[in-house]
Amino acid sequence: MAHTVLQVSDLSVKHGNDMVLSDVNFKIEEGEFVFLIGKTGSGKTSLMRTFYADLEVEKGQVQLGNYKLPLQEKRDLPFLRRQVGIVFQDFKLLTDRSVYANLAFVLEATGWTDPEAVKTRIQVVTDLVRLPQSILTAEPLKISGGEQQRVAIARALLNKPSIILADEPTGNLDPIVANAIFDVFEDINREQQTAILMATHNHTFLKRKTARVLFCENGQVSNLSVKEVSNSI
Repeated sequence: MAHTVLQVSDLSVKHGNDMVLSDVNFKIEEGEFVFLIGKTGSGKTSLMRTFYADLEVEKGQVQLGNYKLPLQEKRDLPFLRRQVGIVFQDFKLLTDRSVYANLAFVLEATGWTDPEAVKTRIQVVTDLVRLPQSILTAEPLKISGGEQQRVAIARALLNKPSIILADEPTGNLDPIVANAIFDVFEDINREQQTAILMATHNHTFLKRKTARVLFCENGQVSNLSVKEVSNSI
C-alpha cells in the first residue's frame, strides 16, 4: 500500500515581503506523478523551494518523509534534503570538474566513503537516465544540454529520494530533447516508484500523460480535473 511522501497543510509562502501562496493543501503518494502548472510568477518555484527548506514556511506545515517543516533543528536540513531529489531548469552542475566528479561529490558530501560503492551507485543512476558511460569523463560544458540535464537527474537520484522536485526541467531544451527528458522522468516514476512533482509550462506533457494536475493561480493551488486541464490549455 502506497504511503504519503509529501503532505502540505494550510501552507502559506512568502517571497521577500510578498505573500505568494496561502492556504495550500495537498498530498502526494509514493509513486505518484503530479504536474504543477501556472503562469510565470504564480508561485510554482516558491512552492518547490519551500519543500527543500530554501524558503521558510510562513504558516502551516509540510511533512516530507520523516521531517516536518519548518524544521525544529537546523542540523536536520541535510537529512531532509537527502529525501528529496531536485532538478532545475539550468542544470546547476559544477563546471570545474568531470561529470563523474559531479556525482561523486554529492555522494561523498552525504557520507559515502567506499570508492567502489560510489562507483557502483553512479553506474546505476547513469544507466537509469540512459547516459553513456563515456560521458562520465567529460566536463559538463562540453556535453549537450540534454546530456547535462540527464546528469542533473542522475544526481537527484543518487541518494534514492522518495520524491523528485523538477522545476521546469525541460525549459532550456528544444522540443525533441525535452520529450526525451520527459521519457526519463516517466521511466523513473514507473520503474523506481519515485514520486515526481514537475512544474512545467510545456502543456504537451499533460496531453501525453494522465496524471494529477495542481494549478497555481491568484495565490491559491487547486486540483484540476482532466476536463479543466483541457480547457486551460
